Amino acid sequence: MRRVRWRRVREPLKKPRLLLIAPFGSYRTAPFLAAAGARADVVLVSEGTANIVESGLPGLRLPLHDLDACERAIREEMDRGGAFLAVLGLDDWGTEVAGALALRLGLAANPPQALEIARRKDRARAALQAAGVPVPWHRVLALDAPLPALHDLPYPLVLKPVALSGSRGVMRVDDEAGLRAGLTRLRAILGHDERAVWNRALIERFVPGFEIALEGLLTGGVLQTLAIFDKPEPLDGPFFEETFYITPSRLDAATRERVREVVERGARAYGLHEGPIHAECRLNAEGIWVIEIAARTIGGLCARLLRFGTGLSLEDVVVRHALKEAVTVSARAGAAGVLMIPIPGLGILKRVEGLMAADRVPGVVEIVIDAREGQELVPLPEGASYLGFVFAQGPDPTAVYETLRTAHGHLRFVLAPLWRPAVIPAATGATRIATATPPA
Repeated sequence: MRRVRWRRVREPLKKPRLLLIAPFGSYRTAPFLAAAGARADVVLVSEGTANIVESGLPGLRLPLHDLDACERAIREEMDRGGAFLAVLGLDDWGTEVAGALALRLGLAANPPQALEIARRKDRARAALQAAGVPVPWHRVLALDAPLPALHDLPYPLVLKPVALSGSRGVMRVDDEAGLRAGLTRLRAILGHDERAVWNRALIERFVPGFEIALEGLLTGGVLQTLAIFDKPEPLDGPFFEETFYITPSRLDAATRERVREVVERGARAYGLHEGPIHAECRLNAEGIWVIEIAARTIGGLCARLLRFGTGLSLEDVVVRHALKEAVTVSARAGAAGVLMIPIPGLGILKRVEGLMAADRVPGVVEIVIDAREGQELVPLPEGASYLGFVFAQGPDPTAVYETLRTAHGHLRFVLAPLWRPAVIPAATGATRIATATPPA
């Protein structure tokens, strides 16, 4: 009799599920999806009725301001597809939502209060000061109340909104007249942002010195440095548009370690203990000053600079950490940098010239122009974006910096004036339409 042999079919291992909360139009969404897709079943969350979910990818459109409604919808999704192992938020506000939802779902996460402190510059300053981390002289101003005396202050100062990102609304002021003008300008900026904390502003003593950015990862409260970026051009105001980021830093090893220690102390003061960290610091003869610590990765497309020795991207590292996987990273060979092309002025973009010449500069890897012909361009402090990015590689940071400067020198941005209609009452009681361009 013929013997029948049975062979057990091994079922494929089920991937962990990851909930990804992404703002509409974020640069971070695509690279995080690419990093997470191979390791997890991803459900992408967008806000409201706008569908940012690609065809075939599971997604939820949720009112992120209503945590109860979000939790109900997510639990329904879990009933259909299984529990989530982690929740990741990709921007400042999204990290707060992700942290609150993770705790509701019984997942480990940074405390919501810590995430709020990381997003709120006024509360961050208070937390750092209470923990003994050096902070400059500062004061919170209530914008909806009579202002205190402004003449006896340690000018120059930096005026900041308490909860906007990307240097938006940040202005240096050198005297009382400049501060009053800056406050008027800031009120107008905040009045056009529905998520802004419109009634509070922070003023603090201007800290001179060399500025750097640290990209790191917290594990159990211990900070691992992934990269330190030098910002080789002075950021002295009146506005603070970031342009050049170069890595590795030219700081010596002992200084880099002191920076890591100060940022770790700052993160601990906030109450953060897990996940990505992006910190801005200034260094001078008085020490290392924390400008801000955000509980997220670096913004824009700048994460492309970080391709670690193991071949992992920054998004790979963050996703694997969220999924409780061990991650080993090492320094990359050579140097890399990015120029975040600043908006050259107020107007309508007609064309960009010199792209081919810029692209031929030795060391240039890629040029990305985000703005499109016909798009309205608004510079800082009102603006909230960059015109594009130039990426470069080279044998050392100095060579990369020169490559980026040379490439930028070839670019020309042709703008048309921006005219907006204004309704002006006529003497007869009728109205007429005039056109005017806002002040630069």
